[in-house]
Amino acid sequence: MEKMIGKTKLSLIQGDITLQETEAIVNAANTSLLGGGGVDGAIHRAGGSKILEECKQIRAKQKGCPTGEAVITTGGNMATEYVIHTVGPVWSGGNRNEEQLLRNAYCNSLSLAEKNGIKSISFPSISTGVYRFPVDKAAKVALATVKEFIQEHRFEEVRFVLFSERDLKVYEEALKEIFTS
Repeated sequence: MEKMIGKTKLSLIQGDITLQETEAIVNAANTSLLGGGGVDGAIHRAGGSKILEECKQIRAKQKGCPTGEAVITTGGNMATEYVIHTVGPVWSGGNRNEEQLLRNAYCNSLSLAEKNGIKSISFPSISTGVYRFPVDKAAKVALATVKEFIQEHRFEEVRFVLFSERDLKVYEEALKEIFTS
């Protein structure tokens, strides 16, 4: 599914984020930046030791990455040039500012991409795996945040790469809702 927002293509696909050839992919990282499970583990495995070494250098400077913030490394062994590592919130029932922290993760990732001249970027569904953020809520936050950001900033493409068919359908419904409201 695709929508144009100004001159930016917003697309939703099912697939493997580590295989995307956009200039950057986003990693749903943890605060340590040392790899983990899910998307984070897949990106670290596909990108190889170069990504881990760069993450260790970032840790040496700033002790990791706080929730809602973002840092950038090269893409290592992947086709993408960059990986933007962002930390989404752990879902705690919605009473600990999770939606705003998730918004920050998307905004800070896009801001970092723009600062580095990146014109195409692929996102996973941040925080919806082991961090248990409900996919329907996360999709609405993610898509509304991205739509708002790209209305004021220029990108060629912002792509959401959803691992499961179920998640893709949830994102498609959220996108329809956002564009009709």
